[in-house]
Amino acid sequence: MSSYIIQGGNRLEGNVKISGSKNSSLPIIAATILNGGETTLYNVPNIHDTQMMFEILKKIGGKVTKKKNKVIINTKDINKYEIPEDLMRQMRSSVIFAGSLLGKYRKCTLSYPGGCDIGTRPIDLHLKAFEKLGINIDKNYGKIACSCDKINGEKIDFEFPSVGATENAILASCLGEGTTTITNAAREPEIIDLQNFLNKMGAKIKGAGSNKIEVIGVKKLKDVSYNIMPDRIETGTFLCMAAMTNGNLILENINQTHIVPIVNKLEECGCKIGIQANTLEINAPKRLKATDIKTMPYPGFPTDMQSIFATALTIAKGTSVIVENIFENRYKYTQELIRMGAKITIEGRTAIIKGVRRLYRANVKATDLRGGAALVMAALSTKGETKVENIEYILRGYDNFENKIQNIGGNIIRHIDYNS
Repeated sequence: MSSYIIQGGNRLEGNVKISGSKNSSLPIIAATILNGGETTLYNVPNIHDTQMMFEILKKIGGKVTKKKNKVIINTKDINKYEIPEDLMRQMRSSVIFAGSLLGKYRKCTLSYPGGCDIGTRPIDLHLKAFEKLGINIDKNYGKIACSCDKINGEKIDFEFPSVGATENAILASCLGEGTTTITNAAREPEIIDLQNFLNKMGAKIKGAGSNKIEVIGVKKLKDVSYNIMPDRIETGTFLCMAAMTNGNLILENINQTHIVPIVNKLEECGCKIGIQANTLEINAPKRLKATDIKTMPYPGFPTDMQSIFATALTIAKGTSVIVENIFENRYKYTQELIRMGAKITIEGRTAIIKGVRRLYRANVKATDLRGGAALVMAALSTKGETKVENIEYILRGYDNFENKIQNIGGNIIRHIDYNS
């Protein structure tokens, strides 16, 4: 087990280059199966989750080569169609391989995925979309076997705009016959990035970014190279880190259109933010002002930023109210913040945060990816030494995290406990 040892109290200043998007990389890595050839990807974050995706590719016959700033993936020799259960249990996003394997080979076996415990995230919407496309689903002893002779274009109407289910429906149908129309589709920027990648391969997809996506099946896809978009949640994390430490940061490699709700809320809290092209500068006030937040599907305030922004509000002047509308179990991290002196009351999906002057050092444990990053941020704002345990969660989604923090004045080191 690993932990971070953090000596807090420093004002964070300097430049941070934002890495490629975790939530964009994962479906695009899975999508490389569809061309049955070679794909070169740039700006892939070096995180646990992308490493797990590469491991799955290798287990089913793919080849992955890393050269400096690029990853070369060859999928021409895929010869297994079952996603390894042990890897699926580690990472929920592994379910995205199902769409690619079905799209290319018309068969796939998977188990129920794992990942962070932030609430109920069934894969029913994924399976219903597959059934709409003419895919047979056989559930037996925890395994789900999917197969068909051909994939027929159909209308898929989601009851909720699930990102993963939207991506799986696109992946399964782009080599199908006829036209597939997806309504109430997720609108996240990562869906647009996936569409752009697949269209560069030769797919015919339009509408990503809206609630209606149309996929016209094609016969085959070609080899491509592609640059992954910047990570909007990492961007938001460092923005909040600056806000909570009275900092002044310049963030490079950002996409301003992806972070509008985050920027708007930080400005409400008193931060001054200037954006030029793909660079952003934030100057934080001596003390933040309270604000209210409701998480919503994109283009609303992202659920992945809820714990991070809420943590910044623990030291804001006044009372803030957070409503979590996406995942019902995303407040586990608040118990750790309370150990640090935060005043937070949870009522169902609502968190009421009464701002305090400062938080205090404590030993805390990450309970999930974003909640873990929030605890690191809290520790950086305190005086004294804080230990954040279970950082394996954090390593799932942040590339070079402690080095980036060290480069802007944060006193953080990674400690490995060989006895645990």
